[in-house]
Amino acid sequence: MELREGLEPASPNAQYFNSSVLSVSIICVMQSEVPIEINEARAISLLNDVFLPINTRFSSIMVKDRKGEKQWKKVEVKLEEHVNFPIFPTGLLPPSYDEYLEDYLSNIAMEHFPQNKPLWEIHMVKYPTSNAAGTIIFKLHHALGDGYSLMGALLSCLQRADNPSLPLTFPSHQSSEPESGSKSVCGRVSQLCSFIFNSVSDFGWSMLKSTLVEDDRTPIRSGAEGVEYQPIMVSNMIFSMDCIKHIKDKLEVTVNDVITGIIFLGSRLYMQEISNKSTKSHSTALVMSGYKSIEEMLKPNSKVPWGNQFTFLHVPVPELKDHKSQNPLDFVLAASKIIKKKKSSLGVYLTGRFLEIVKKLRGPEAISLN
Repeated sequence: MELREGLEPASPNAQYFNSSVLSVSIICVMQSEVPIEINEARAISLLNDVFLPINTRFSSIMVKDRKGEKQWKKVEVKLEEHVNFPIFPTGLLPPSYDEYLEDYLSNIAMEHFPQNKPLWEIHMVKYPTSNAAGTIIFKLHHALGDGYSLMGALLSCLQRADNPSLPLTFPSHQSSEPESGSKSVCGRVSQLCSFIFNSVSDFGWSMLKSTLVEDDRTPIRSGAEGVEYQPIMVSNMIFSMDCIKHIKDKLEVTVNDVITGIIFLGSRLYMQEISNKSTKSHSTALVMSGYKSIEEMLKPNSKVPWGNQFTFLHVPVPELKDHKSQNPLDFVLAASKIIKKKKSSLGVYLTGRFLEIVKKLRGPEAISLN
């Protein structure tokens, strides 16, 4: 691997995600309705012609400069080291391959990327499962970018089945919220007071959660040392997008609110199954905010910056109460209310500025620990 000249500064989030104490990857699973007939030579050709040119980070490694700051350095990529074709037993039925695929995903999810080559790899599974004739797995380090940046990169490699010459399109959503100009003076004053109060309380709560206040120990948080190195199991669950959109329209919330509510309810039900006491325990979820539209990212000369352009919101998981346990929609409404409140404050911005100060004083590892 031959190093080329030129360094590009790594963003703060990229440094947090790729440190000596934290390494976070994104796994994208794409399923095909037809068998995957591509061989290694063809895969390497496509990656070289289509994937690598999308962004220089796909052909860069993270290094430290003379001052100890992490930078992206462009290198020559040996694509054959990034393409994998797993071997499973032949002649099995799709349900059996489901188990092999889940075990394979669990194994690669625990593997750390070597730091001497670009932080991504692709796995082509040619065995039929219950849901697909073939499966393509992209594993990309979170330091390369956030989920939407990477999703936009992968989608830009695809073509429409009906007409490959046309660009990919996605349904657009027009906000139904009233224009800010229609609000009265009293409404504006009330909104400003709420904004200031939420900013102070959110920033203070984020500081407490990062330093003094810990979640209760539950079936989903053991609190044990080194738990991040323990084996994991990847499983999947399928939800209908039509049902999610129906709930969104019925409750007048967002798709993310619906999905977050589903995850919250599922987590509480699992906790209740393991330990009934944990249904009212104090648990916190980190919900990402600040995503960009896929349409904007797919534009050739988009002004939307690449990278980890998002923030985390500390969102308390609603308790599972007996009289509400029969209505899952309560969790969606609770999630929507909490997230909307968190977004209407400067808490996230203030926390981000505080983390930058800590990074300068103590380094990115100190941030990764929290």
